[in-house]
Parts: sequence; C-alpha cells; structure tokens
Amino acid sequence: MFGKIQETPQNEKTPFYPRSPYGVAKVYGHWITVNYRESYGIFCCSGILFNHESPRRGLEFVSRKVTHAAARIKLGLQKELMMGNLDARRDWGFAGDYVEAMWLMLQQEKPDDYVVATGLSHSVKDLIQVAFDHLELDWKKHVFSEPKLFRPAEVDHLLGDPTKARKKLGWQPKLSFEELIGKMVDHDVQLNQKKSNEMKHDGQ
Repeated sequence: MFGKIQETPQNEKTPFYPRSPYGVAKVYGHWITVNYRESYGIFCCSGILFNHESPRRGLEFVSRKVTHAAARIKLGLQKELMMGNLDARRDWGFAGDYVEAMWLMLQQEKPDDYVVATGLSHSVKDLIQVAFDHLELDWKKHVFSEPKLFRPAEVDHLLGDPTKARKKLGWQPKLSFEELIGKMVDHDVQLNQKKSNEMKHDGQ
C-alpha cells in the first residue's frame, strides 16, 4: 500500500503509493472499508499490516523462499539459492502476533484503522544471514543475486510506525525477527527431512 514511500516510518496518515496490482487492490480494500464505516456506521476496521510471516507462508514469498532453501541446502537437497535485490528492506513480524492485533481492533468501542508492524527494519540480506546462521551455514557460498529477479517497480524500504496500535490497543509483538526466522527454518528442516526420508524409502 505504501509502495514508493513518501515518508519513513509509515503511519496511518502516510500517503499511499502502491507499486503493484496487489498493492493497488489493497488500497481499494482500505478505502472501501473507510467508506462503508463512514457512510453506514458499520463497525469495520482496516488493519494496515506490514509483512507478517510464519511457517505457513507460501513458497513464492521471499521469507519462505529463503528458509526453505536454507533447509534444503543443509540437508543436501539443493546447492544454491538465486535471489533478486538483497538490499531491499522490510518490516517483518510474526503472523500470530498480527492476528492478535486484528482481534484487539475488534474489541474497541469505536472502529478505527491501525498500522501493525514491529517498527524494525531488516534487509533481505539480513534475513538470509539469520536463516543460514541458524543452520551454521555460510550463506555467501550458496546465495547469489540475479538481476533478472529484480522487481520492475521495487519497493526499497518499508518501516511501520505501530505507535497507535501500541497506545490504543496495548499491542506489541512478542516474537523477535531472529526467533521468527529460526521458527520457519526449523519447520522447513522437518518438512524436507520428511520428504528426504520418503524419497529414500521409495528408492528402496
């Protein structure tokens, strides 16, 4: 929704500048929510959630792409990982914490809109390093940046300001960035270990 950022960090008053069809659609979802709330008095809130991750994240997303590949490399199932822009920065949090924030929004006397974020920014390179360090791997031996994988309209730096959610909802994230990535890596090791064992069993 914030896309080509107009200020850092981004809060509930920061102008939107989406850089993808997905972002454009989310901005529509935000404003139609506001419109129905103001027009018809419906109790509806818009949660402006920054990147929220978990072991259930799809493999097409950068966080899971990294943790899944790190696990496979550790298990000898693949040798390298091709990535796009390693310097792009995101505000990554745990999906479970963000669901709690959404629930808290619905417990308030009046509906409102909230940025849900950690207030901390990490680069894709940071994400890779934490994931590979968790498995005692040297990421520089396995990860390579491929210009063809860069986005046509990159979003360079997203950093949320969750001050309103902290003050009005009493919300704050519980799982740290490092704990989150470790949790995802451990899940992917178990997942791929199971696949590896099944393949060996089938081969026998």
